[in-house]
Amino acid sequence: MTAETLIEPAGEASLQEGPPPACVMSFNASDASGASGIAGDIATISAMGAHALPVITSIVMRDTAEVFDHHPLEAEVVVEQARSVLEDITITAWKVGFLGSAEGVGAVAEILSDYPEVPLVAYMPGLSWLEEDEQQAYLDAFRELVLPQTEVLVGNHQTLTQFLLPEWDSERPASARELAAAAAEHGTRFVLVTSMMVPGPKGAKPSEPYFDNVLAGPQGAVTGEKFERFEASFIGAGDTLSAALASLLASGSELHLAVGEALAFLDQALDAGFRPGMGNVIPDRFFWALPDDEEAEGEGMDGGDGKESAAPGSRHIH
Repeated sequence: MTAETLIEPAGEASLQEGPPPACVMSFNASDASGASGIAGDIATISAMGAHALPVITSIVMRDTAEVFDHHPLEAEVVVEQARSVLEDITITAWKVGFLGSAEGVGAVAEILSDYPEVPLVAYMPGLSWLEEDEQQAYLDAFRELVLPQTEVLVGNHQTLTQFLLPEWDSERPASARELAAAAAEHGTRFVLVTSMMVPGPKGAKPSEPYFDNVLAGPQGAVTGEKFERFEASFIGAGDTLSAALASLLASGSELHLAVGEALAFLDQALDAGFRPGMGNVIPDRFFWALPDDEEAEGEGMDGGDGKESAAPGSRHIH
């Protein structure tokens, strides 16, 4: 048998070939630290069992502590990346992260509008590192062009309040329902609000703060989860949560179930987070591939790889 006899003609599927995984197209910035942006999306989508279709919108210069600069790609380059793939592969969900510029927002929004049946999970990161005029133009374009097509808008409480309710001046924090109502005015169906500080569950110590994470619509909260706050600063948490949610929706999960699973995935990824540099901690999206505590104990306290094992049940960072 020669090598040629093992090669099938192009376009003919193997009889043993199974169905492909769900495909998620992600529009996001390239972040060479691997913590957030397109690298984080690829890792998360892969960890969730889906296939990532990454479209780069901007080159962000940063380390694990801060952003130094960024260079948006031309809108035509972003469009060509996406259109080339969309003509070949069927997608079942979108993930939108940082789109680089107001022009990039417009280009991506035009692509999204051609596939209204595909659910869109949009993540709004903090953009305080952008120049004020550039930031305002970006946010205005995002409100007008992306929010009307969004199934779920994801972001932490502070960022979403500044984005959706910029005139909010009450002493009390805006509720998830109020944020959802503001988003609904632009056409967004739901918001997933993270990092809302709340008291812990019954029996928890007052000194142990918890974060509430709530999926809400204009009528009120739909579902949510409370998690104990970590004593660490993370980078890439929002991208991880939104990419996980998009992957689950792409696979056919119902929204309320997908939100619960995505939040649980994020919590475990943060719990297994690691600090590769001198800045913030990166979520470990492949925490489930790590040896469990019993296996680590069998290899010694360092797990056989030089890393000290944490006590079972503790909130640890590698």
